[in-house]
Amino acid sequence: MRVTLSHRIALVPRAAQEILLRQAVGVSRFSYNWALTEWQRQYQAGQKPNEGALRRQLNSIKRQQYPWMLLVPKSVPQQAIKNCGRAFERFFHKEACYPKFKKKGLRDSARLDNGPGTFQIEGRRLRLPIIGWVKLREELRFSGKALSTTVRRIADRWYISVAVEIEMPETVRESQAAVGLDLGVSTAATLSTGEKLAGSRASDVNLEKLRRLSRWHSRKKKGSSNRRKSALRLAHLHARISAIRQDWLHQTTTRLMREFAVLGIEDLYVRGMLANPKLARNIADIGMGEFGRQLEYKAKLYGAELVMASPWFPSSKMCSQCARIREDLPLSIRDWTCAWCGALHDRDTNASTNLRCYAIDRASCAQINACGEEGSGVGPLG
Repeated sequence: MRVTLSHRIALVPRAAQEILLRQAVGVSRFSYNWALTEWQRQYQAGQKPNEGALRRQLNSIKRQQYPWMLLVPKSVPQQAIKNCGRAFERFFHKEACYPKFKKKGLRDSARLDNGPGTFQIEGRRLRLPIIGWVKLREELRFSGKALSTTVRRIADRWYISVAVEIEMPETVRESQAAVGLDLGVSTAATLSTGEKLAGSRASDVNLEKLRRLSRWHSRKKKGSSNRRKSALRLAHLHARISAIRQDWLHQTTTRLMREFAVLGIEDLYVRGMLANPKLARNIADIGMGEFGRQLEYKAKLYGAELVMASPWFPSSKMCSQCARIREDLPLSIRDWTCAWCGALHDRDTNASTNLRCYAIDRASCAQINACGEEGSGVGPLG
């Protein structure tokens, strides 16, 4: 099985190379905004814009109107326009909102190569068009065909993301167990085994420092050197919080995929949940959307099966013993007793148990025993 994985590595550029990297992300941002403006203009004029025509249009005028684009690799503006085309494609398929203009300093990135063979990796260094050889903090983790390189600036540090196509061998699993997983706010994740996983709590731990730096930054005069320095300190803290959260997510999702062959989880509407101002920070701190995304692609890598339950599946309100549904169950109630069978439930554990039964019932296993279950009694949905 061929899969494409990306490895993000920190760069150690020289001063001259950093200038070129800054120019590259600037050209990428300008090209994307130019394409978005031109797309809107052509559409309002009754034309049918597309990213291929826009790339040819920019190529015909950039030497006269934008000669500074020639200072960076030619793939930078071309890839930015392709990204704009993909953004519109996702919008047309109702997978994302209408494309927005890019702002300086927010998610600065640029693709620097022009396909395989236009860049080279040797140990802890990388050769890029025009920029030349750049030092890497570590060697490339994957061995395979390197497809592309994308540079990104986070705070004042530079990173390169290398996409590599590798051949994955068929996975032979020793464990064939099934598990249900319920994501929550007070507890990040609850397993049907009874185990409760505490999240990284990266925002909570750094919340006071984050508020203090934000207050300091708001008091600095706009355009001053002190404001730029405070913005950089604030960006460093945000980057640290993001790194802590990502580390917890990767370690937790990898462990789950290694231990269980079938995993049931609810397909939560995270965007709607973030609209609740009282829960938004805790929900974002857990990273529920990213949690599901990582489980989805890692299930293919580890030969596991991920079963997603509908957002309307009553995982918390259904009794895991008799399958009766309690209609009124507000979030404030964490423990409840079934009125029909008298079973006492922990809200999160009961939900994860129901999700486990849901996953076993809908998994592709031919028999329940193949999922690591003893006998045929697996709960109300089995």
